[in-house]
Amino acid sequence: MIFMREWKRNIKSLLVWSTVLGGLVLLTLSVFPQFAEQQKEMTKLLESLPKSMVKAFGMDQLNIGNFMGYYGIRVYMMTTLLGSIYATILGANIVAKEESEKTIEFLLSKPLTRSRIITEKWLVVVVNILALNAAAVLSSLFGFHIAKGHEVSIKTFVLLTIATILLHVTFGAVAFLLSTMMRKTRNTLSISLGLVLVAYFLHIMSGISEDLEFLKYFTPFKYVDAAPIINNEQLEPLYVFIMAAVILFSVAMSYVVYKKKDIVV
Repeated sequence: MIFMREWKRNIKSLLVWSTVLGGLVLLTLSVFPQFAEQQKEMTKLLESLPKSMVKAFGMDQLNIGNFMGYYGIRVYMMTTLLGSIYATILGANIVAKEESEKTIEFLLSKPLTRSRIITEKWLVVVVNILALNAAAVLSSLFGFHIAKGHEVSIKTFVLLTIATILLHVTFGAVAFLLSTMMRKTRNTLSISLGLVLVAYFLHIMSGISEDLEFLKYFTPFKYVDAAPIINNEQLEPLYVFIMAAVILFSVAMSYVVYKKKDIVV
């Protein structure tokens, strides 16, 4: 009941985000053949950029003239950042809006436990994140077809997709926990989006200088950095463990907090 209700309430937003993200992925990949033809000019352009900027975006470890390097630098950065923002908005709204919009009285009048409310709403967050990533994957596969003739590592692509989903679920879980703690969606949304932007800023800063490298431990974006995944063809087990722990902790705490919460009707 709750799952279908939330699914219908969020389907338009999902379609808009999927269309925009899928379109951007496809557009970016479709220009690679022309980009590759002008590789010498692009290499000169990159050499003229400040070294710190080149390092911050992983262009010192990936060859942007190579198809997977291009994918890691341009497409992957887009899917991780935009998808994280979408997951955060969804997670931040989905519980808090019941009190903010005064619809919680309707839910509590039904024979539903609070655990069931949390379970079905969390499932909606996960399913929507998977659907958004499915749209990005389909667009990428179509983009690979357009850019045929350029080598694509399926294993690397699968690892990048898994890393992206893990990142999105991590941000979605943290925003979901905040949504169970607060009553105003505006406050939840502001804090959650702030976390995403600060995390991305820390990711950029940690890549600029070795002195700031320690910042990588405080941002999930660094855990799913494209360069080591593409070059080593593996996910770092420690980072996967940290993200899994954050997800489990956030979801478990969501149950605890919501069960004890003094809900205003």
